[in-house]
Amino acid sequence: MNLWVYLATTPLFWLTATILAFLIAGWVHEKAGRPPWANPVALSILLLMGVLFATHTPYPTYFAGAQFVHFMLGPATVCLAVPFWTHRHDVRAMALPLLVAILAGVITAISSAVGLAWWLGADRLTVASIVPKSVTAPVAMGIAEQIGGLPSLTAALVLGTGILGAMIGPGVLRLAGLRDPRAMGTAMGCAAHGIATAAAFQIDPKAGTYGGIAMALSGLLTAVLVSLAVLVMG
Repeated sequence: MNLWVYLATTPLFWLTATILAFLIAGWVHEKAGRPPWANPVALSILLLMGVLFATHTPYPTYFAGAQFVHFMLGPATVCLAVPFWTHRHDVRAMALPLLVAILAGVITAISSAVGLAWWLGADRLTVASIVPKSVTAPVAMGIAEQIGGLPSLTAALVLGTGILGAMIGPGVLRLAGLRDPRAMGTAMGCAAHGIATAAAFQIDPKAGTYGGIAMALSGLLTAVLVSLAVLVMG
């Protein structure tokens, strides 16, 4: 018992637990044949939630160790520039339709989220928190804070959106008749940011490339459009 008390308060323990959970989730994902429902991020979260619940470990204690993984989100996002550079000529040729598609996706994501929230009777705080749920977490939390939302709620919504997009995105897009990896990647990156972009790389490297571009541009366009809407509304 004394050993557990010591380990549970050691940051290195929870960093190791996070990495181990993801490795286990990745192994399950591979053994299952890489189905969308066995998304490694979703499985990792479930594993860690089970451990934290069973050990009665508060989140701040866990995050003291796992914050290094959180820090690495920045460099990992920057690394998406590598496949962009590899496919730069193809991306340049598709620049105009890509921008139009991302702009349409951003408007749809914002209007559908806000409309559904209002229809369900959500209060202003919840609506403001849900507006940027389709963009990457750091950008979404910043937008939510600026428009009066709750960044912690936004972070949870962003995570849920990403996992759901990664799990059902490929199937939904195929049902819609989309087969072009560029279109699939753009849709997934725009609707469900980095987690879905990672799933798009499993479809095709070009899908992941377009997903990364869509993720970056949708974050920028969301910030601009939401800021303009706030100024207009007063």
